[in-house]
This record gives sequence, C-alpha cells and structure tokens, in this order.
Amino acid sequence: MNFKITKQWIKKFLLMIISVTLMGFSVSLLVLTDMGTDPCSAMNYGVSAMIGMSFGTYQFLLNVILLIFVLISDRSLIGTGTIGNMVIVGYTADFFSHIWRDFCHIPVSLPLWIRISILIPTLIVFVTAAACYMNSGCGMAPYDAVPFIINAKLEKALKKENLFKFVRLFFDLFAMLIGIITKGEAGLITALMVISLGPSVAFAGNLFKKRGFLS
Repeated sequence: MNFKITKQWIKKFLLMIISVTLMGFSVSLLVLTDMGTDPCSAMNYGVSAMIGMSFGTYQFLLNVILLIFVLISDRSLIGTGTIGNMVIVGYTADFFSHIWRDFCHIPVSLPLWIRISILIPTLIVFVTAAACYMNSGCGMAPYDAVPFIINAKLEKALKKENLFKFVRLFFDLFAMLIGIITKGEAGLITALMVISLGPSVAFAGNLFKKRGFLS
C-alpha cells in the first residue's frame, strides 16, 4: 500500500496532534479541580499511584498491552493517532501538573468558586478534543479502540446500528469503578463523562462525515 502525504492527511494529522495535546492539558486542569477526570485517567491515576509510577508512564504501558488486542482484532484502528495519544496525553498531563505545582505554586486545595471556574471551560475543551481526536481518521489509542471493536462485533451479532454510545458508556463505567476502588481521580466529573463522552464522540463523527471531513 502506497502512503502519500496529502493536504487531507495533514489536516487530519494536525487535528489529532492538537486534540491529544489539549486532552493532556485539560486532564492536568481537571486534577486541580479535585472533582474527577475522564474515566480512563481516573483509573490510571489510581493504579499508577498504587504501584509508584508516573501517570504518563503507566498510561503508556497500559495502552501498549491493549494494543496487542487491537492489533489482533482490527488493525485499521491503528495509526499515527495511536502513538500520539499513547505518548502525548499522559506526558502532557504530567508536564502541566508539574508546571501548576512547582512553578505556579497552585495549592492542592482551591476554593470552590475557583475550581468551578476552571472546571466548566476545561470540561468543554476536553470532551470536544476527545471527540475530534477519535474522529480524526488518524487512528486512536488502544483504550479508545477497544469500545469500537466491541461495538462492531455487537452490531454485527445483533444486526443493529448506533450502539456505540452505549458500549462506550459501559466501558467508561468500568474504568470509573476501578478509579474509585484504587482511589484515583474519580469524582462527579468522571460520572458526567461516562454519560457524555460516548454521545459526544458519535455526534462529532456524524458531523465530520456530513461535512466530508472524514472519508
């Protein structure tokens, strides 16, 4: 298969890079609010703290393990976005968390009004960035690819369509429960993302397809 760098590919690649960077940046801000992060991050913060590993490194290693399953099941989901998410999100979150704590000296406990003022725009940015990245057409992280694989198998077996938002909901719910058990960054926002992330991804995907952005 011949690979060509076209304007369309560059546009998708830039969308992916910007999206995963904004996701990592948003995760670091969500941690400051102490109201929870996305389900995957909530789980990974908890497990990484338990084993004494940095968030970015643990998230990368978990995705490496899940990558094996994805490679066996559906290699079409793997692309530049796979590596971009595996590396950029976790380490970007670690980098900005270091900036907030060690350079900006932001205290661990912030007043409620400040936490809410940080939370609302950050949540919008994260959900939008996650939806854009997963629909960029550059591939996706193994954690995000697994629900797509499960969804494809379910829709084929049940002969139904538009099940992704439900598959993603249960997948994120499982991650959130692990985050709670391991005392990770799970909270109200984690629960809200369990409900909203799947529909947001589906909505963005349909919107991009209608506008001809995704082939």
